[in-house]
Amino acid sequence: MLTSPWQKSSYCAEGNSCVHVARDGAGTIRLTESGDPRRAILGAAPGAFHDFLRLLKEAPGAPVTRGPRIELTFGADDSVQLCETGDPATVVTTTRKKWDAFVLGVRAGEFDHFVAGLEEERS
Repeated sequence: MLTSPWQKSSYCAEGNSCVHVARDGAGTIRLTESGDPRRAILGAAPGAFHDFLRLLKEAPGAPVTRGPRIELTFGADDSVQLCETGDPATVVTTTRKKWDAFVLGVRAGEFDHFVAGLEEERS
């Protein structure tokens, strides 16, 4: 059960097909692509999502903390696949255009509330 509604980047084009983020009752961060025909829903620990946001915002080549993390694969066919290392069989697929809209939202801080307070806990 989700404890927050699905949220997409404000940079997504008209319509609902984009990368969406939500939190479930266990605190797991969920990611999906509403246009993905497989309807895959990725689950990530808040720390892994925090590291993911940080890397997209600040340091694309920086190392992440140990433990599960979100990984990206860019396909030659304009696809982008996301998986969490703890569950590599669950793969969310989107397009490069939708991915770029999601990243713009990340850089604008639109998803920071999903990991609010983690920076202080890790210090």
